[in-house]
Amino acid sequence: VMVECLTDNVNRTAPEMRVLFRKGQLGTSGSVSWDFDHIGIIEAETLVAGSDPELAAIEAGAQDFEPAEEDGTTTFVTDATDLDLVSRALPAQGFSVLSAKLGYKAKNPIDPASLSAEQLEEVEAFLAAIDGNDDVQNVFAGLGG
Repeated sequence: VMVECLTDNVNRTAPEMRVLFRKGQLGTSGSVSWDFDHIGIIEAETLVAGSDPELAAIEAGAQDFEPAEEDGTTTFVTDATDLDLVSRALPAQGFSVLSAKLGYKAKNPIDPASLSAEQLEEVEAFLAAIDGNDDVQNVFAGLGG
């Protein structure tokens, strides 16, 4: 789990994070970054009916894409350094960029199906508790799917 916090008081946030990570160890800043790739994440919706997200990803220079969800948004994944370039190229491919941000993707994600129902529930509660902290900006977990 990688957590990004924005705080005006480290002396408040650090103990709160230690409490949330009660059973595990709270690592030092950057201690798990080796297990995550720094990527660009672009959410876009189709402007032109029939636009092919795979072709758009190739033409725009994205590394990968996740097909449209129920809400019609397609997620494009790119190198962190190419985020702006790909964001500017997608409209020419028939996509409207809704958001473009930097994030992290686990190199070796754990399949949630390999966890028992009890373990999965515990992980979901843990991630929800972290996300509920006011100082937490982003949470990146090593769970796949």
